[in-house]
Amino acid sequence: MTLSSKELMNMAVTAADDKKASNIVALDLVGISLVADYFVICHGNSDTQVQSIATEIRKQAHAAGVTIKGIEGMDSARWVLMDLGDVVVHVFHRDEREYYNIERLWSDAKVVETV
Repeated sequence: MTLSSKELMNMAVTAADDKKASNIVALDLVGISLVADYFVICHGNSDTQVQSIATEIRKQAHAAGVTIKGIEGMDSARWVLMDLGDVVVHVFHRDEREYYNIERLWSDAKVVETV
């Protein structure tokens, strides 16, 4: 069974929420970017929480049969980038999220989910 990009986005949001990620936002990039259909953006308040959020998303993706194309940043846990194909997940440390402000960069995108 393959997940649609929307189901994959919802799975990532749920997994992040399970680990108490803060300010979870999903952006709909369809028609705006060729990179992905959705960005999921959230943050943790410590390096350990950032790693825990990313690990939970990876576990849920594997359980759903999703191939993760790449994960970057797990060692430093300041900004973990997860490429799930049609969904790209950004798990920030709180300080890094404020600095990079990705939502502002993609302000043309429609916000489809906030938790």
